[in-house]
Amino acid sequence: MAICKNKFLIFCSNNLVKYSSCTACAKAKQLNKCITLMNWLAHLFLSEPDVESRLGNLLADIVKGSDRQLLNSNLQRGIECHQLIDRFTDSHIIVQRSKERIGLGYRRFSGVLVDVFYDHFLAKNWCDYSQVTLDDFTAEIYDSFRAYQGEIPAFVTQVINRVIAEDWLGAYRNVVGVENTLGRISKRLSQKLNRSFVLTGAVSELTINYDAFELDFQEFFPELLSHVQNWYLARQ
Repeated sequence: MAICKNKFLIFCSNNLVKYSSCTACAKAKQLNKCITLMNWLAHLFLSEPDVESRLGNLLADIVKGSDRQLLNSNLQRGIECHQLIDRFTDSHIIVQRSKERIGLGYRRFSGVLVDVFYDHFLAKNWCDYSQVTLDDFTAEIYDSFRAYQGEIPAFVTQVINRVIAEDWLGAYRNVVGVENTLGRISKRLSQKLNRSFVLTGAVSELTINYDAFELDFQEFFPELLSHVQNWYLARQ
């Protein structure tokens, strides 16, 4: 099976910001803990190009607590990469700027929305960051997940089968795909918190500030690429 080799862009910066805790932030963190399956395209793109590292990057959103100790070392390495990406993203000043573009009506979901919007711009501008097409990349991901024979929880297999069947990764390339993603997030939030959440209307936040969000992404993503690459090099 051919392995996709992502083209990393080198860009160094220390533009990080720390936030103080507050009630609004605490509520936002609680919401974020209830939501998974948001920005998997970026996590898979940034993962090492082997099936277990990629699966681990996804399992970080699904398998929690002591259950992670049952996973093999390669899957756990993927989880570490996922956590590294999230820490860097959540503390970055450009991402904070994007969150502030979200209107007050959806502000408490700003972290979730920006994650989804950034995956859209990654898909849209895919050729700027990868030497293979998005279709070839997602096909390789799906084929490798189908063929994987290692041990993972059964419910994870069910989630992955749905991702493949509905092409969640490729769907990010258009705004309709973003809206569908927000619909899935709304359903999950409603189930977890036992109250109604409707985030599909938040796609208007993307369309209203489309160019500004895209510029934010284009400024931020090379820095994230460099940060992840340096982490890989330090662990060799």
